[in-house]
Amino acid sequence: MPFERSRSRVLAAVAALGLVTTPVTSASADGHERGPALLQCQGTESVAYSPGVTFRPRSFQVTTDGQFVSCVDTGGKVKSGTYGESFSLFAGCDDLLDGFTGRRTFRWSTGDASVAEIAGDSTAVAGQVVTTITGKVVEGRFEGRTVVEVITLPQPGALQCLTTGFTGATGVTTLTIT
Repeated sequence: MPFERSRSRVLAAVAALGLVTTPVTSASADGHERGPALLQCQGTESVAYSPGVTFRPRSFQVTTDGQFVSCVDTGGKVKSGTYGESFSLFAGCDDLLDGFTGRRTFRWSTGDASVAEIAGDSTAVAGQVVTTITGKVVEGRFEGRTVVEVITLPQPGALQCLTTGFTGATGVTTLTIT
Protein backbone atom coordinates (compact mmCIF):
# COMPACT_ATOMS: atom_id res chain seq x y z
CA MET A 1 0.00 0.00 0.00
CA PRO A 2 1.61 3.28 -1.04
CA PHE A 3 1.91 6.18 1.35
CA GLU A 4 2.17 9.74 0.07
CA ARG A 5 4.38 12.42 1.57
CA SER A 6 2.45 15.28 3.12
CA ARG A 7 5.42 17.37 4.25
CA SER A 8 8.48 15.90 2.65
CA ARG A 9 9.24 12.32 3.51
CA VAL A 10 7.33 9.51 5.08
CA LEU A 11 8.80 6.76 7.02
CA ALA A 12 6.61 7.34 9.88
CA ALA A 13 4.93 4.12 8.96
CA VAL A 14 6.93 3.49 12.05
CA ALA A 15 4.21 4.15 14.49
CA ALA A 16 2.54 3.11 17.73
CA LEU A 17 1.61 4.09 21.31
CA GLY A 18 0.69 2.57 24.58
CA LEU A 19 -2.53 0.91 25.62
CA VAL A 20 -5.76 2.85 26.00
CA THR A 21 -7.69 1.19 28.79
CA THR A 22 -10.56 3.55 29.52
CA PRO A 23 -13.59 4.13 27.32
CA VAL A 24 -13.18 7.00 24.91
CA THR A 25 -16.06 9.32 24.05
CA SER A 26 -16.33 11.73 21.18
CA ALA A 27 -18.78 14.39 20.12
CA SER A 28 -20.87 13.97 17.00
CA ALA A 29 -21.65 16.77 14.55
CA ASP A 30 -24.69 17.82 16.60
CA GLY A 31 -22.54 18.17 19.75
CA HIS A 32 -23.91 15.09 21.52
CA GLU A 33 -21.56 12.42 22.77
CA ARG A 34 -21.47 9.20 20.76
CA GLY A 35 -20.66 7.08 23.79
CA PRO A 36 -17.83 4.68 24.46
CA ALA A 37 -15.38 3.51 21.84
CA LEU A 38 -16.70 0.86 19.48
CA LEU A 39 -13.33 -0.91 19.43
CA GLN A 40 -10.10 -0.75 21.42
CA CYS A 41 -7.12 -2.93 20.56
CA GLN A 42 -3.57 -3.36 21.77
CA GLY A 43 -0.70 -5.15 20.14
CA THR A 44 2.65 -4.74 18.41
CA GLU A 45 4.00 -3.33 15.19
CA SER A 46 7.22 -4.45 13.53
CA VAL A 47 8.85 -2.37 10.80
CA ALA A 48 11.66 -3.59 8.53
CA TYR A 49 13.83 -1.44 6.23
CA SER A 50 15.80 -2.97 3.37
CA PRO A 51 18.52 -1.96 2.88
CA GLY A 52 19.01 -0.28 6.26
CA VAL A 53 18.31 3.44 6.69
CA THR A 54 21.46 5.58 6.99
CA PHE A 55 22.06 9.30 7.44
CA ARG A 56 22.66 9.54 3.68
CA PRO A 57 19.18 9.50 2.07
CA ARG A 58 18.56 6.61 -0.29
CA SER A 59 15.74 4.46 -1.61
CA PHE A 60 14.68 1.46 0.48
CA GLN A 61 11.75 -0.89 1.03
CA VAL A 62 9.57 -0.48 4.15
CA THR A 63 7.48 -3.40 5.44
CA THR A 64 5.09 -3.02 8.38
CA ASP A 65 3.41 -5.86 10.24
CA GLY A 66 0.84 -5.00 12.90
CA GLN A 67 -0.76 -7.54 15.22
CA PHE A 68 -3.60 -6.63 17.59
CA VAL A 69 -3.67 -9.53 20.04
CA SER A 70 -6.34 -8.13 22.33
CA CYS A 71 -9.41 -6.21 21.16
CA VAL A 72 -12.52 -5.13 23.05
CA ASP A 73 -15.48 -4.59 20.73
CA THR A 74 -18.76 -3.17 22.09
CA GLY A 75 -20.51 -5.69 19.82
CA GLY A 76 -18.44 -8.50 21.36
CA LYS A 77 -17.27 -9.88 18.01
CA VAL A 78 -13.79 -8.55 17.14
CA LYS A 79 -11.18 -10.23 19.36
CA SER A 80 -7.99 -9.52 17.37
CA GLY A 81 -6.73 -8.03 14.11
CA THR A 82 -3.79 -7.44 11.78
CA TYR A 83 -2.51 -4.94 9.21
CA GLY A 84 0.51 -4.67 6.99
CA GLU A 85 1.96 -2.62 4.19
CA SER A 86 4.99 -2.68 1.95
CA PHE A 87 6.20 0.36 0.03
CA SER A 88 9.33 2.12 -1.21
CA LEU A 89 10.68 5.30 0.32
CA PHE A 90 13.55 7.68 -0.32
CA ALA A 91 14.77 9.05 3.01
CA GLY A 92 17.54 9.01 5.59
CA CYS A 93 17.68 8.72 9.38
CA ASP A 94 17.12 12.49 9.63
CA ASP A 95 13.77 12.37 7.76
CA LEU A 96 12.03 9.52 9.55
CA LEU A 97 9.71 11.80 11.50
CA ASP A 98 8.02 13.52 8.56
CA GLY A 99 4.24 13.30 8.22
CA PHE A 100 2.41 10.98 5.85
CA THR A 101 -1.00 10.09 4.41
CA GLY A 102 -2.32 6.84 3.01
CA ARG A 103 -4.75 3.95 3.45
CA ARG A 104 -4.53 1.19 6.01
CA THR A 105 -6.55 -2.03 5.93
CA PHE A 106 -7.28 -3.62 9.28
CA ARG A 107 -8.25 -7.32 9.02
CA TRP A 108 -10.35 -8.63 11.90
CA SER A 109 -10.73 -12.01 13.60
CA THR A 110 -14.33 -11.99 12.30
CA GLY A 111 -13.07 -12.46 8.73
CA ASP A 112 -13.96 -8.96 7.55
CA ALA A 113 -11.93 -5.75 7.31
CA SER A 114 -11.93 -1.98 7.75
CA VAL A 115 -10.20 0.31 5.25
CA ALA A 116 -9.22 3.69 6.67
CA GLU A 117 -7.93 6.87 5.04
CA ILE A 118 -5.18 7.96 7.44
CA ALA A 119 -2.69 10.73 8.18
CA GLY A 120 0.17 10.44 10.64
CA ASP A 121 2.89 12.40 12.37
CA SER A 122 5.81 11.19 14.44
CA THR A 123 7.82 12.73 17.26
CA ALA A 124 10.93 11.60 19.08
CA VAL A 125 10.35 11.26 22.83
CA ALA A 126 12.91 9.83 25.28
CA GLY A 127 14.56 7.49 22.78
CA GLN A 128 11.26 6.45 21.20
CA VAL A 129 9.50 7.37 17.96
CA VAL A 130 5.83 7.94 18.77
CA THR A 131 3.57 8.02 15.73
CA THR A 132 -0.04 9.11 15.98
CA ILE A 133 -2.30 8.10 13.11
CA THR A 134 -5.78 9.54 12.71
CA GLY A 135 -8.38 8.98 10.05
CA LYS A 136 -11.77 7.66 9.08
CA VAL A 137 -12.97 4.21 8.11
CA VAL A 138 -14.12 4.50 4.47
CA GLU A 139 -14.99 0.84 3.74
CA GLY A 140 -16.08 -2.24 5.66
CA ARG A 141 -16.71 -2.80 9.36
CA PHE A 142 -16.99 0.48 11.31
CA GLU A 143 -17.47 2.54 8.11
CA GLY A 144 -17.81 6.26 8.87
CA ARG A 145 -16.11 5.93 12.25
CA THR A 146 -12.96 7.70 13.47
CA VAL A 147 -9.66 5.83 13.85
CA VAL A 148 -6.81 6.75 16.20
CA GLU A 149 -3.73 4.52 16.30
CA VAL A 150 -0.61 5.25 18.32
CA ILE A 151 2.63 3.34 17.73
CA THR A 152 5.79 3.57 19.84
CA LEU A 153 9.05 2.23 18.41
CA PRO A 154 12.69 2.58 19.48
CA GLN A 155 14.41 5.57 17.87
CA PRO A 156 17.19 4.76 15.38
CA GLY A 157 20.63 4.86 17.01
CA ALA A 158 23.24 7.22 15.61
CA LEU A 159 25.78 4.39 15.36
CA GLN A 160 23.40 2.28 13.26
CA CYS A 161 22.64 5.28 11.01
CA LEU A 162 26.38 5.91 10.50
CA THR A 163 27.28 2.31 9.64
CA THR A 164 25.22 -0.45 8.01
CA GLY A 165 21.91 1.26 8.66
CA PHE A 166 18.85 0.97 10.86
CA THR A 167 17.05 -2.17 9.65
CA GLY A 168 13.97 -2.40 11.84
CA ALA A 169 12.16 -2.03 15.11
CA THR A 170 9.27 -3.52 17.06
CA GLY A 171 7.08 -1.70 19.55
CA VAL A 172 3.61 -1.39 21.01
CA THR A 173 0.52 -0.10 19.25
CA THR A 174 -3.02 0.77 20.31
CA LEU A 175 -6.06 1.37 18.15
CA THR A 176 -9.32 3.06 19.08
CA ILE A 177 -12.31 3.34 16.77
CA THR A 178 -15.15 5.64 17.87
